[in-house]
Amino acid sequence: MAEEESEGDVDLHRVYTVDQEMDIEKNETFGMTGDRVSIIDDTFTKTGQPENPKDNNYDETQQILEAKQDREVWGKKMDFLLSTIGYAVDLSNVWRFPHLCYKNGGGAFLIPYFTVLFLCAGPVFLMEMSLGQYHRLGPISVWKMSPIFKGIGYSSCFMAYIVAFYYNIIIGWAFFYLFSSFTTQLPWTTCGHEWNSDQCWQQDWKKRDQTNNTLSINDTVSSTKEFFERGMLRLDKSEGLEDLGPIRWPLFLCTLFTFIILYFCLWKGVKSSGKVVWVTATLPYIILAILLIQGVMLPGAVEGIEYFIKPNLSRLNNPQVWIDAAVQVMFSVGAGFGTHIAYSSYNKFTNNCYRDCIITMAVNCFTSVFSGIVIFAYLGYMSLTSQKGIDQVATEGPGLVFIVYPEAVGTLPGSVFWSMIFFLMLITLGLDSAFGGLESPLTGLNDELKNKMKHRYSREILTFCVVSSAFIFSLPCLTEGGAYVFNILDNFAAGTSILFAVMSQVIAVSWFYGIDQFSSDLEQMTGRRPGLYWRICWKFISPILLLILVVTSIIDYVPLSYTSSDKTYNYPLYANIVGWCIALSIMLLIPAYAVYKLITTPGSLKERISLCISPEWEHQEIKEKKYVKRFQKRHWLSI
Repeated sequence: MAEEESEGDVDLHRVYTVDQEMDIEKNETFGMTGDRVSIIDDTFTKTGQPENPKDNNYDETQQILEAKQDREVWGKKMDFLLSTIGYAVDLSNVWRFPHLCYKNGGGAFLIPYFTVLFLCAGPVFLMEMSLGQYHRLGPISVWKMSPIFKGIGYSSCFMAYIVAFYYNIIIGWAFFYLFSSFTTQLPWTTCGHEWNSDQCWQQDWKKRDQTNNTLSINDTVSSTKEFFERGMLRLDKSEGLEDLGPIRWPLFLCTLFTFIILYFCLWKGVKSSGKVVWVTATLPYIILAILLIQGVMLPGAVEGIEYFIKPNLSRLNNPQVWIDAAVQVMFSVGAGFGTHIAYSSYNKFTNNCYRDCIITMAVNCFTSVFSGIVIFAYLGYMSLTSQKGIDQVATEGPGLVFIVYPEAVGTLPGSVFWSMIFFLMLITLGLDSAFGGLESPLTGLNDELKNKMKHRYSREILTFCVVSSAFIFSLPCLTEGGAYVFNILDNFAAGTSILFAVMSQVIAVSWFYGIDQFSSDLEQMTGRRPGLYWRICWKFISPILLLILVVTSIIDYVPLSYTSSDKTYNYPLYANIVGWCIALSIMLLIPAYAVYKLITTPGSLKERISLCISPEWEHQEIKEKKYVKRFQKRHWLSI
């Protein structure tokens, strides 16, 4: 049989405990269904009796030993909630959502945003959280419930690992700006530095004019933009991918500092990272509130906020608005990376995952809107003082937080202070998500290798290997032409691939594992069965919507380009091919593992399929009774 079975992994016969402190007497009330031990407690069943109790292959002593197996748990309930919120609320809430909102109809954009949230992203989020909590396994091992789809776990962890190559670079940039703020005058507010060009101009905000009047406005570049492109990145020294140049050592040190922080926050597992998030998950809201108070008092702030929220309902007729909303909300909740499965696997079995899901989504949406109000208050101020339209000063992505906003705070009294707290907010937002992104492969590998990694410091060693290797692979992004590499990873590592992974996951759980079985699992944990709304979303709406997004993302693909102040770099063909190879390497793990599993499983084709699509705890019953639940019509038609 498969390798997992030959090792006699005790997880094939796991016992789920209501509480870690549950005593042996309560463990003896557990009943068995086939080879699978399930909780029999009146908290989860109306009758308090086991369903179809059967003899098991373990004696009572073995059963108790399995029940007392320890898995690390969160120190406090709030540790988990703050970690989940911190992971879901990331930099995209600050630099992507506000731009999409004003571009796609202002307040009207919230209609497709919340529609997709309620019909797809929310149900997927609850699904991932429930899977981890019920099975108490990471994103790879959890697929013992349907072994043929274990490739989804590998795909999610691999994707999260690749994202760490470039996502943590952004945190390094924020550290660079933070350290550069410790000066009497912010360096990006003036020209005359060694990195500035002859086209550099600095805005005289009081006179609403630029200081360099020798060139037309179209021939000049703001000092803020030159600091980002030439002062920090040194992009002017590189001609493209063929000429990446040497490593930028200041960025190297800032990024190394970021990875060192990540290591010491992750090396002890959730017990260590769960404490750090009390600071990193709450500090951004304090800083956002401070920035909002300052921002609304600026001239032009009200006009900026109105521009952000004023609804333009006619934009809803454009399909691209709905696609933008769907992609943004899916990425925003952080589904598909395996992080929610990893985090929730450290919960107590009876944790109310419904409540956690709703709270996290509510906070995520609030943060997106709140940060948009803050950002556009300052954009309105910039629009008024520079006499430019908001659409001219607003931009998306790194440009918003590393060019536009630094330029705005540079004009304020006490600009050094405002700059420091803003970039401190970016750092904390980034670190929260980085914790979750790396916890996915760490938990996944730790669960898979636990029988081989019995060293006292195995978690620390594994964390060092994952974090240090991610740092090494990020080095190309730290060269003078590193922004070109960064752009490839940003476009391909978690684009179509994450949508494909989430779609595969929803189909695997809802159709193959079975919506009826999954609903029973949730009822066993929380005491109530998911309503019809959740079940229809899981089985029909979410898979269809995700399929549409996958197809659309492929059809609408545009060859890569990178626009800087002095040129637009069109990527060569091989760069686009490399990008698609990265995306395909993530997606193809799913069908490749399915083929591998079918080939390596002994028996006839029918026997192989029956074992590969059925939970491992049902395998013994399938072999003995030749009864395959997933070959029954009722399994596929149930809702």
